[in-house]
Amino acid sequence: MRRGGGAPQGESLATWAMWAVVLAMILVTYRRLDPDTRAATDDLYHVSGNGLAGGLSRVLVELDFPIAIVAVLLALIAIDAVPRRAWLVAGPAIALCAVVAWPGVVDQDDLDARWVNVVPALGVGLALALTIAAAQRAGGDVAGRLPLDAARIVVAVAVLLVSIPWIAAELGFFLPDGIFIMRRVAPDTDGSPIAAVHLGHHHGFDGSLVALSALLLSRPRLRAGRAATVTLVCVGVAFAYGIANCVQDTWNEQLVKRGTLDWKIPSAIYPKLAWIWLVIILLGAATALVLRREARRVDSPA
Repeated sequence: MRRGGGAPQGESLATWAMWAVVLAMILVTYRRLDPDTRAATDDLYHVSGNGLAGGLSRVLVELDFPIAIVAVLLALIAIDAVPRRAWLVAGPAIALCAVVAWPGVVDQDDLDARWVNVVPALGVGLALALTIAAAQRAGGDVAGRLPLDAARIVVAVAVLLVSIPWIAAELGFFLPDGIFIMRRVAPDTDGSPIAAVHLGHHHGFDGSLVALSALLLSRPRLRAGRAATVTLVCVGVAFAYGIANCVQDTWNEQLVKRGTLDWKIPSAIYPKLAWIWLVIILLGAATALVLRREARRVDSPA
């Protein structure tokens, strides 16, 4: 039930809760596993800290990438339900989160936290405050049943199934080889040996989580206008980006490292002139168009 104007924030609150669980998993695993005492093949991947400091360091980097990306979507959805003066908070929140796109703020070759990582994390904090304010104004309900909900469920289940080894790695243990491989040694990008699915966090899991976030955040019924259109486009691109990284990491870890295939899908973490980014743009545009049609179908009179 709406308490005020704008879209209720149930899906946004669910998204924040999902990421809170992931951050807790990262903190516990990176605190528990010391990268200096484990075999190189079981490496936590490009981190050097250990104990509580190591866990907090990895959590801060996760707040930058990819949570700051999702926080932009959450801020856009929140401002639908708060007064216009909320832009005094939403603008800085989005700007601070956008700092993560600056080259070197998050370096996949060195995932130890640095002072610059505090900047996007502050933007995430402001986006969370916006969601709380919006929920107090518009309520914490979720949207009613939508035409594309069946498709959302199918995609979400598929994403969760391919994420099983990443969830295990996030919790700090290996699954036995079977449908998925994990501990089987394979060369890393620099040629050094490492487990096919190393312990700790994976960018493929980030992709899964971004895609799941986009599925959730595609549901709130926003008031018609340019802001709603911009939000749908951003949600569509986020979904495409998440799916691309999920598929890319799954393909390379489960098929290439198993020896089934030799051809690798190129990295899609950073924007660049490559065919994978053309796919992301096209899929993002198609997703936005589909979501727009769904919104018009729901909003049009019977």
